[in-house]
Amino acid sequence: MGSMIFATLSALLALPAVLAHPAARSTKLSNTDTSLTLLYQNNLNGTDDANHISAILLDAFPASQAASACSALNERLLSESVIESHYDDLFYQLSYLVYDGRASPNQEFLINNGVVAFSQQRACLDFKPLPYGNARLPVLCTQSANASQPTNAVATSQNEITVPAGGNDYIGYRNLKSWRFSGIPYADQPQRWHYSSLYSGTGQTLNATIFGSECPQTHAGSENCLFLNIQTPYIPKAGSKQKPKPVYFWIHGGGFNSGVGSSAGTDGGNLASREDIVVVTINYRLSTLGFFAVPGTNITGNYGIADQILALQWTINNIASFGGDASQITIIGSSAGAGSVRVLLGSPPAIGKFQGGIAQSNLGGGVDLGLSSDYATSYSSYPTIEQGYELAGQQIFQEAGCNQTSLDAQIACLAAYDPVELVDLPTIADKVVQDGTYVNTEQLIVSVKNGSTAHVPVIFGTAANDGASFSTYPKGNNVMDELEGIQIELGINASYAQAIIDSGLFPYYDTANKTLDSFNVSQRVATDNQFRCVDEATVYAGAVSGAFERAYYYQSQRTEYGYDPNGLGGPPVEPGYPYGDPNLPYFRVHGSDNGWSFENLPVLRDAADLYSLQLEGSYYSWFAKTGQPNAPLAYLQARGYQTVIEGQRASGPWDPVKGLQGPVKLLDWPSTTSGFVDVPQCAFLNYSLTYYVDGGS
Repeated sequence: MGSMIFATLSALLALPAVLAHPAARSTKLSNTDTSLTLLYQNNLNGTDDANHISAILLDAFPASQAASACSALNERLLSESVIESHYDDLFYQLSYLVYDGRASPNQEFLINNGVVAFSQQRACLDFKPLPYGNARLPVLCTQSANASQPTNAVATSQNEITVPAGGNDYIGYRNLKSWRFSGIPYADQPQRWHYSSLYSGTGQTLNATIFGSECPQTHAGSENCLFLNIQTPYIPKAGSKQKPKPVYFWIHGGGFNSGVGSSAGTDGGNLASREDIVVVTINYRLSTLGFFAVPGTNITGNYGIADQILALQWTINNIASFGGDASQITIIGSSAGAGSVRVLLGSPPAIGKFQGGIAQSNLGGGVDLGLSSDYATSYSSYPTIEQGYELAGQQIFQEAGCNQTSLDAQIACLAAYDPVELVDLPTIADKVVQDGTYVNTEQLIVSVKNGSTAHVPVIFGTAANDGASFSTYPKGNNVMDELEGIQIELGINASYAQAIIDSGLFPYYDTANKTLDSFNVSQRVATDNQFRCVDEATVYAGAVSGAFERAYYYQSQRTEYGYDPNGLGGPPVEPGYPYGDPNLPYFRVHGSDNGWSFENLPVLRDAADLYSLQLEGSYYSWFAKTGQPNAPLAYLQARGYQTVIEGQRASGPWDPVKGLQGPVKLLDWPSTTSGFVDVPQCAFLNYSLTYYVDGGS
């Protein structure tokens, strides 16, 4: 059945990408005559969006042509009354244009029946009559696409725009906060277990208003899945490369066997509008379709990693057309996405294609406590092709019914297997391997500055209780004491469990629930063992050796959700906190801080959620702009970001790691635990330093 289904599916997916997106069509709205900057004073409080307006800034036109320039976008000239009713919004947006060098300190802008002038000296907006003659001034238009969330933004004939790039025309659209282009094919449909190639179609009009298919994963997906998405605050005039924006290049997580670049939680609209950066999110091949490798054949694995690098190359080639700076790309990912960042930092084909890296909750370690490996190990220590095949080679062939006597026949059988059924088999291949091209070392080399690792600024960090997601909570098994609980929860023997207790590094907090209390110990051990040790060691070694240009480390104390093994779902629900009180104890678990790096939270539980979102988002975005996370006061003042100013004053600048006792930012302002703390002392740090500083020798 798998072969027959796959043959039919292959015929369907062989259609040109231009037809894979329905209703590919042309539109009169374009950037042929002007650049288009979307202005929106975004405070990140989605419930407050209705009280704010966005506007579109055009290049300079004579007053006689200003109205028609707006009309070409299905908009009108902005009116004095609208500006007065949203004075602060427009004041700070124009103030930022002056700070950024896109307007003069006394710039005038054409509006309906007059001019609005920004005065830097007087710190105000003035309204004036139209100038005499045919003077050319930048134009302010209304922006009537009011959908403010990625889940309710819809393309219409009124908000679409066509942008030329790389020999094709891309139809995107706008919502309240950003210009949006979705489902852009960056590669031709890949052949199974062949490396992808850049999209070769030219002269096409591609519908970039809907997301492309996800790559095959549990019960869903298509092999024609190599798409990327762009959210941008700025579209330059066609052919222009003036004032490009930094690029945030997101690689999704999901254990290399699930995930998609079109998640609402990682939508780039807030970053585009509030931080003035371009956001790119990508799909890449997963599971056995992305990581299968067979010794002695040309099936060498790491197809998903190669896809990521190809998406980077497409971005370098084309992002200027969407307002991005190809020479200022920061790669960022969480979990397996962070593992991907770590791979790309040491991958020869990737080095030079990006200028900074952010790895959130990267996994690694696990070779201790009597264990030869655990779930986390392969994310930072890469098996050979032979080792990977031993884990998931013949098992996959057998489960697929590919029982032929020759390996070539087995491969031919598996190559014809239905893609979704293939990734649904009990055994899958999802390990990055040493293929000799994309990965040629067992670990990332941070012991020396020798060109094998990208010499760029980096940020590594974790959520406070990352390991809780990777420990076993013995539900229905009421443990008798701490020793028994640790053994069950970490899968180790009694002597190692006793050594953890005897070390005194992980205090036991007695709440009379021995199962929960022992788990509280185990999750702290797992956090060190599988996250903090490898990442602290990487940052420290890379800083000391000079392998990284600069290195920063963080721990997130405030997260979107938590893990409550007793089934309550995270932060405890209290009166006034229907979504949980984040100030009360809860396990801040794996992946639960992604919302802060994208400035997206579906629910604000308290004021601190909003303030921390604003502050932490500024850290990540300023890092993408400059390679260090501390935004200057003049910038924050120009943008009107007072809470960020207060947050920076409360917690001080975020210093790069220079030694084990250097400061680490706890990303939880405002709270009593914000500011500097010593780097959390990893219980297994000596082991990790030896393992990674010595380059795995």
